[in-house]
Amino acid sequence: MNEADQPRDDLTTALDDAVQAGMPHAVADLTDLVRIPSVSWSAFDPKNVERSADAVARLLRDLHVFESVAIARAPIGEGEADAEQGQPAVIARRAARGGAPTVLLYAHHDVQPPGKDEDWQTSPFEPTVRGDRLYARGAADDKAGVMAHVAAIRALTETVGDEFDLGLAVFIEGEEEFGSRSFANFLAQNKDALAADAIIVADSDNWSVDVPALTVGLRGNVTFRLTVSTLEHASHSGMYGGGVPDAMIPLVRLLATLHDDDGSVAVQGMTSHDADVPEFSEEQLREDAAVLDGVSLIGRGPVLSRLWNQPTITVTGIDAPSVANASNTLLPSVAVRISARVAPGQRARDAFDALERHLRANVPFGAHLEIDDVDLGDPFLVDTSGWAAREAKAAMRDAWGAEPVETGIGGSIPFIADLVREFPDAQILVTGVEDPDTRAHSPNESLHLGVFRRAILTEALLLARLNRLG
Repeated sequence: MNEADQPRDDLTTALDDAVQAGMPHAVADLTDLVRIPSVSWSAFDPKNVERSADAVARLLRDLHVFESVAIARAPIGEGEADAEQGQPAVIARRAARGGAPTVLLYAHHDVQPPGKDEDWQTSPFEPTVRGDRLYARGAADDKAGVMAHVAAIRALTETVGDEFDLGLAVFIEGEEEFGSRSFANFLAQNKDALAADAIIVADSDNWSVDVPALTVGLRGNVTFRLTVSTLEHASHSGMYGGGVPDAMIPLVRLLATLHDDDGSVAVQGMTSHDADVPEFSEEQLREDAAVLDGVSLIGRGPVLSRLWNQPTITVTGIDAPSVANASNTLLPSVAVRISARVAPGQRARDAFDALERHLRANVPFGAHLEIDDVDLGDPFLVDTSGWAAREAKAAMRDAWGAEPVETGIGGSIPFIADLVREFPDAQILVTGVEDPDTRAHSPNESLHLGVFRRAILTEALLLARLNRLG
């Protein structure tokens, strides 16, 4: 008999019943959260992030589990008294009893900007159920992570009652989508309240809607603004074009040096991570990423190695006149936003240094370069040998009825390096409520409600079993 087909014990059955009964409540709370447009980017109204923090705090208080629930902020940067403050986060704590461990539950309540309304089939902040999916910005990333924690605790308390000895800490961040700029300071200021034996980061995805995943590898990130300048001011393109380089010419030529002919990163000093990966076809990648007919894929090696274990460089934005506003002038300066993913095993700082060396060594025509607005996040490899990972995979197996897959993630959760530094003895588990069709950060983001239920049950099972370790 396969492990996934083993009969369920009484605790698993009771928790499953509690999670199923609580789904309408969980979905209703999630839709209320999603209606708050809590975009943490500086161009958006910060009051919506405050409203979202208030709503999360109410949800945690209504559990009647925590000894303290508070909304707090931390300074950005070096932490001077008059420094700019980060977005509001919610923290809560319940002390362990009888020798039981303490678990820190992390998620974030801020969301990405919605983009253009016309790219959405329904309003981005009006949650809409179509089929088995709930569509809205933040429905999956990561307000479903917030609600997975809340709903799992509800199911746990309903099932075990007074036999609840597990210690719990909760950290629901308010600026993950804007770079977690105050994260390190927040951890330092609230270290005692957040200290734990295990940390569950509910901000990743699953192998499919039917197969769970435990994320064991995350790429790091390097982002910065690159400005290329050739002139002190714009000049007439008819009078001076052909003899004077506009800024776009060296910029385009410089960007082209970042990749080999097959699209692989060509920057010396940016490294790859050597690890086995599951089979995954190029046809599946084309389908999942919506690649247009006739467009070839890039990179080399196994598909998932390209996505998980190799570096990437992407131009994610450009400051230049729009086509509609173009005039017949030579551009004096052009700026782009560079976003690079760093393979596990390399420090983000080393990858940035390699990129800067490459850009300065390859800029054509003696154009002037300026690099600023730098943001770095280190990659992370999860240690799966500890008790927390074993218990997490067992809980996934029982909740989903399928063997969990250990996966890497091409994206980054750079604050995990801060968690490791602040809590070096804690075991870290990266889980999530997303699936390959979630489209996080994109128009028509959605949450599969079946995945949501199984993610809640997984966490409830894991907490219940850790509760027995006391």
